[in-house]
Amino acid sequence: MKIGTDSVLLGAWCPIDNPEASGPFSVLDIGAGTGVLSLMLAQRSNAEQIDAIEIDENAFEQCVENFENSPWNDRLYCYHAALDEFVEEMEDQVYDLIISNPPFFSENYKTDNSQRDLARFQDALPFNDLVEAASLLLSENGIFGVIIPFKEEEKFIDLCAEAELYPIKVTHVKGTPTSEIKRSLLAFSHSKKEKIVTDLLIIETSRHQYTKEYIALCQDFYLKM
Repeated sequence: MKIGTDSVLLGAWCPIDNPEASGPFSVLDIGAGTGVLSLMLAQRSNAEQIDAIEIDENAFEQCVENFENSPWNDRLYCYHAALDEFVEEMEDQVYDLIISNPPFFSENYKTDNSQRDLARFQDALPFNDLVEAASLLLSENGIFGVIIPFKEEEKFIDLCAEAELYPIKVTHVKGTPTSEIKRSLLAFSHSKKEKIVTDLLIIETSRHQYTKEYIALCQDFYLKM
């Protein structure tokens, strides 16, 4: 499975500097796929524990291989499990950062590629299940970061509020200056903030002509940019 722009955006954007956090920094990647988000957080942070969950067997095997071949293999571990199974098993575990690039196609159609469908459709990981798990597994001062379609933003924020998770940072993503907003990068915490940091990120000015903001955000994760 190819590495998508969404994962790169979230891995590069998600806040990791949390002055309120205490103790060893721990990360959970929900729906890890091939592990790109976990690997990016290993590169960006000094997290001592980075756990990943992946239900698809082929993606899980590739994730494990990628972890083992990385310079950070002593900090990375992938669980082959469904989210509800993981939550039940880890009932006493909390994480300082939880990240997820969740499935987002809710339209009633499927392709001939079942593995790709599993990775891309909401019925594989409903938003309400993701939010509930994040609320249970997030430490008191932790951060929950996701990337979702812009059209789902209001619904997702409402779901999080029901689980006592509140937005602290929002970035809207456009492909070009004239295109519509396609994605929302969202960061949540257990505490309500008086001021939410909100901004706009444009990826390209034209085909393969990336904006300076996108380059500054993502250049550490591309061999060529």
